[in-house]
Amino acid sequence: MHRFDEMYEQLPYAGAAVRKHYQRYDQWLAKQPGELMRRRREEAEMIFRRVGITFAVYGAKDEDGAGTERLIPFDLLPRIIPAHEWSSMEKGLAQRVTALNRFIHDVYHDQEILKAGIIPAEQITNNAQFRPQMMGVNVPNDVYSNIAGIDIVRAPDSDGAGEYYVLEDNLRVPSGVSYMLENRKMMMRLFPELFSQNRIAPVAHYPDLLLETLRASAPPATAEPTVVVLTPGMYNSAYFEHAFLAQQMGVELVEGQDLFVKDDFVYMRTTQGPMRIDVIYRRVDDDFLDPEVFRPDSSLGCAGLMRAYRAGNVVICNGVGTGVADDKSIYPYVPKMIEFYLGEKPILKNVPTYMCRNKEDLDYTLAHLKDLVVKEVHGAGGYGMLIGPAATHAEIEEFRAALLAKPDGYIAQPTLSLSTSPTFVDAGIAPRHIDLRPFVLSAKEVQMVPGGLTRVALKEGSLVVNSSQGGGTKDTWIMEGERNGRSGQSQSQSQGQSQSQTQSSN
Repeated sequence: MHRFDEMYEQLPYAGAAVRKHYQRYDQWLAKQPGELMRRRREEAEMIFRRVGITFAVYGAKDEDGAGTERLIPFDLLPRIIPAHEWSSMEKGLAQRVTALNRFIHDVYHDQEILKAGIIPAEQITNNAQFRPQMMGVNVPNDVYSNIAGIDIVRAPDSDGAGEYYVLEDNLRVPSGVSYMLENRKMMMRLFPELFSQNRIAPVAHYPDLLLETLRASAPPATAEPTVVVLTPGMYNSAYFEHAFLAQQMGVELVEGQDLFVKDDFVYMRTTQGPMRIDVIYRRVDDDFLDPEVFRPDSSLGCAGLMRAYRAGNVVICNGVGTGVADDKSIYPYVPKMIEFYLGEKPILKNVPTYMCRNKEDLDYTLAHLKDLVVKEVHGAGGYGMLIGPAATHAEIEEFRAALLAKPDGYIAQPTLSLSTSPTFVDAGIAPRHIDLRPFVLSAKEVQMVPGGLTRVALKEGSLVVNSSQGGGTKDTWIMEGERNGRSGQSQSQSQGQSQSQTQSSN
């Protein structure tokens, strides 16, 4: 199988030529003693632990039977992307998220794409994420996924060069942006000289863009919208991120019990009395938002919230029912959505996908299980999947039985040889597989900071980058050429902002 490495033109690394956009970094790295890098890694771990940047691991227990929290491992070696590659990716991301938002609006209104026969109607009506309560409900700017995390991988093409593919669309409550921001702060703290020597596009203004997006999504008549972040609480795996983003935006972090609905308006309880809420950046799944409409046993949401939402008196970001578009059974149709709604050819490619609900695709999948990646259409976080080349005979046969029992619950894809990036491991510098999650913000316009969260599979040979499965993260550098505009502010200015934030958050 061909391999593509982000930094070196071939594997193994010994004697391999360095790609042009990594050359300056390579010269710097060659001068760093291994012992110094190890000390820097220990320093990063100590600071992350002190700040409380942890991730709760579902299902994992300590020796007392309590749930475990751990640091997401941070790699000292950045992933570098040249400006021209990012520019093309940025256009592709804006195109894709725009089409997905058009699709969600269409699904809950005229359903033109279903009438045109492009997507079978039962793929929507039988979808667990389809919310009939949203039919005919209008949302500001017709945008349902205000914050999207699009997972991008790079794999070798036929001539061995790397090509980008979208692996997954995360449109409900995508997480990970706090790690993107904290990774950058950490790199600036540990290696300030790198940021004076290189023009690296800043990311520190993401909370400003997020708040701008949320405020621009407020009910139309609201002059000074009040925004809150709704968290399920401190036991949620991403609680650090919820608290971090609320603090960075300067807004209140609330739980369902802090809110109440009166006369179809949402209020927050405060020591000064009730305060009306206009925009809720929710990090709670649909099912738990309103016990009057969804799960009656939920204590994480607020009774009456959907009444206020349907009346247009509060905006929930991301919109209720958004998950209908990020189901893995809908993913194969996104290129057709782009053509249907925008009249354009997709800029970013999908990974070829077999829909096991189709007999032909199922037959092919069953015959090639040892070569494919098979995923549950509702699965997330690296769970509920089979990586054929790494699976045992028993695991393959177990998946075969599951596929035969419920074929419409699965899709299959070729096993992509994800690109590798040099990673600082115990044995030294070695290649590890990576992906990228850029965060796309949509309201009246589509915006994003350059780059995103690079996740790295730390286990040698592993293709699973998810934090819940032991993956780590890296800082992502977009090397600026002649970029202008907001993301082109001087790096020294951004560095000063970021260092002051680091000091305050420590």
